[in-house]
Amino acid sequence: MIPLLIVLGVIVLFVLFLVAIYNGLVTFRNQYKNAFAQIDVQLKRRYDLIPNLVEIAKGYMAHERGTLEAVMAARAGAVSASRAAAANPGDPTAMTGLNQAEGALSGALVKMFAVAEAYPDLKANQNMMQLSEELTSTENRVAFSRQAFNDSVTAYNNKREVFPNNIVAGMFNFAVAQLLESIEAPEERRAPKVQF
Repeated sequence: MIPLLIVLGVIVLFVLFLVAIYNGLVTFRNQYKNAFAQIDVQLKRRYDLIPNLVEIAKGYMAHERGTLEAVMAARAGAVSASRAAAANPGDPTAMTGLNQAEGALSGALVKMFAVAEAYPDLKANQNMMQLSEELTSTENRVAFSRQAFNDSVTAYNNKREVFPNNIVAGMFNFAVAQLLESIEAPEERRAPKVQF
């Protein structure tokens, strides 16, 4: 009778151990998904500011229609990539797509602001200065949110890869989460310059 109780006790402890590991993995996965939601909030704010900047710039930059259209096209691509990433944060394909779309948007914004330097009236426009300041602030928030997301993804990946968690993670399909990596091209590493 005592050996049977010991075996049952060991089995119960083992099951509780597996449950604790599983719950820990779920907690870490939810943390990185929440961290991505914070990035998503800041990206939406950024995407909402860009059409206002373009509208103000249109009146001054009539001869630069291609530049403005490139910014709006890059914004549309970034919004689409952001939606795909929000649907499955940590998915390698979605994160790569978001990185590329954000790089294209940043590049288009840098070009727009470089072209805007030639328009002194635009640089002096109060609405343009205010929107530019808001965009700069939002860029900083995106950077902080990106760092928090990457920290959460790293903690999750570490949790799922250590023994014996890796066995439980494999049994219940806890996939590796992808970091939201920095932009590859050196010229795209800089946040868009928005001072007027």
